[in-house]
Amino acid sequence: TRLFCGGMPLVCGFVLAVLPSVFGAASSPGITEPVFDVTLSLPVPGIVSAINFKPGDFVHTNDVILELDNQLEQIEVERRKCIMENHKADWESTRTVFEKSASVSRDELLKKEADYKVALAEYQEAQEQLRRRRLLAPGAGILCELKLHVGEACSPYEAIVRLVDTRRCYFTSDIPAGDSAGLKKGQTVHLEIEDAHDPIKVEGQIIFVSPVVDPASGLQTVKVEFDNTDGKVRPGLAGRILLQEAKP
Repeated sequence: TRLFCGGMPLVCGFVLAVLPSVFGAASSPGITEPVFDVTLSLPVPGIVSAINFKPGDFVHTNDVILELDNQLEQIEVERRKCIMENHKADWESTRTVFEKSASVSRDELLKKEADYKVALAEYQEAQEQLRRRRLLAPGAGILCELKLHVGEACSPYEAIVRLVDTRRCYFTSDIPAGDSAGLKKGQTVHLEIEDAHDPIKVEGQIIFVSPVVDPASGLQTVKVEFDNTDGKVRPGLAGRILLQEAKP
């Protein structure tokens, strides 16, 4: 029922009572983001020879996402391995003779050892060159972007893959200094994340409270980490932190 006074509508007392809780300082807006969100590249050029996953696949830590052509590097690894093993056998046999007789000088033994260590280092260097031609997942997550196809050229440090793990997320909010005064690291807070229908309510823990307040805006950055194993929250959605419901 609407009441009129002098031709103007009067707002009912119930609505007036609700307004402070909606527009007051009880909450602060913010944005969500995944804890793990990385863009991957390779440090060497080459031609993509194999892609082992497609966008949308879940990738585990150290899975090989894609590989560059590496036949020359494999040959070099085998060559360096043979040289290293020969130097190792030569050093070990010389050491045995040195320990049992005086027919081998100490200088000769040290030279054999040095030759072996140099060959070992060169073998390890060849292994590293081969390893650099494979793109490994640094952590588990979903493959969101894959910008190359088999047969295409890859430039050094070119962004190739985006890997995201949404199972844990951050909520970041810039809160007026007066409202953030009671917040501290380790404190439990409640969040409401925007959704197409009803807001998604989650509980998180404050992991960062900025030690400084921005002098221009008077805002203090607060970051909350929350569990999203069920995948209800899509990182990137906006939301708000309920300041009056914070728990010590």
